[in-house]
Amino acid sequence: MTTLNRPDARGVPLHMLRVDIAGNNSKRFSLSGLPIPRHGGACVRWNVYSAFMEPGVLKAQVSRLPDGMAYFCIARTVRKAGVGFGMPYRFLSIGLGCEVRHANEFVYSDTIDLERPEHFQEIGVSCRTCERMDCTQRASPPVNMPYHLDENVRAHSPYVAALD
Repeated sequence: MTTLNRPDARGVPLHMLRVDIAGNNSKRFSLSGLPIPRHGGACVRWNVYSAFMEPGVLKAQVSRLPDGMAYFCIARTVRKAGVGFGMPYRFLSIGLGCEVRHANEFVYSDTIDLERPEHFQEIGVSCRTCERMDCTQRASPPVNMPYHLDENVRAHSPYVAALD
């Protein structure tokens, strides 16, 4: 992947993320411009996580961030042998992608209508930095905006935007 950035033979600027089944990032690389968190998990709506639900199946997705940037992403799980006899396998998911304008360079984009933004998956970088207060998957409160925690209300997320 690193040779795709050679000055004399540029390829499609890619991003790559490898996560374990608990959501920990163990490798990350971004030339596409997609912000990938250094610590903690990324947005669970990203296909790098849903790939664990169908091991071995390649998952294709167009992901759109709150700022409107869209990325074509593919993800697939891999199984790695344990480090010794009798040790358990490690299950990882590898995600690769690029800006949606480069998606036609990949055969996997043939299964997605790139002209229909309403089919794009709305994602954030991580719950802590995401502006999408209506997200049904929000697991943490946002650090960049006020919110109201009401223990007496059952909603899709306990973190609701603060009322003015």
